[in-house]
Amino acid sequence: MWKRFVRAIKALFGKAVSSIEDPKLILEQNIRELNDQVPKMNESIATVKASVTLLEKELAKYKTEYNDLISKMKASINAGRDDIAANYALRLESVKSHMSQTQGQYETAKKAYEKSLEVKKAFLKEKDRKIAEAKDALRAHERAKWQSKIADTLETFEVGGIDQTHQEMLNRVNEQTALNEAKMEMALDSIDTESMKIEEEAEKIRASELVKQFKLEMGAGSGKIETPSNRESAGGETNLDSTL
Repeated sequence: MWKRFVRAIKALFGKAVSSIEDPKLILEQNIRELNDQVPKMNESIATVKASVTLLEKELAKYKTEYNDLISKMKASINAGRDDIAANYALRLESVKSHMSQTQGQYETAKKAYEKSLEVKKAFLKEKDRKIAEAKDALRAHERAKWQSKIADTLETFEVGGIDQTHQEMLNRVNEQTALNEAKMEMALDSIDTESMKIEEEAEKIRASELVKQFKLEMGAGSGKIETPSNRESAGGETNLDSTL
């Protein structure tokens, strides 16, 4: 009996939650949350990268110290100072131990950083896919709302009242169009286009004859172009206008 009561309560609250949920608003919120996670992820990756950098510097410091102690120990042995070399040897063992530990930490941090980059790449790919799906769904939702409004508007149209005057107006427009076209044809017929063409051809012939005459006066026929200086040296000017 108790289980049935609990199930009924869950069903009641589930129905209430579903009734107030707006899928459009939830999808928009999901897009914002996905985008908000990117800066947080970048911050986490930056922290891992900083650890790698610090360990890398610490490891480099130990390596430098290790090489320096090796050189000093060799110099002490060559100088016959085994006591000093022994001190350097102890310090060398300590540095070697720290360097080994740092090396392990560095390798672990480096792998963690590389893994975080892979996780970010996969997250960004999945984020883009989900955002694209959400945007497609939102666009489809908007189209559906628009189509619903169009359908509601079309249902309110009274086609019968329009049909009564539709054909009549079409006939009037077609008649006016035909009348205007007839006026244009009559106007074109009234213009003596043949005479205009003849005059144009005559003008072209006259212009061609003028060019030929000008070439003859310039000596084009003999292959020598006559210049104004040539005409003056010859003792006279050619009056083109009188010839024409």
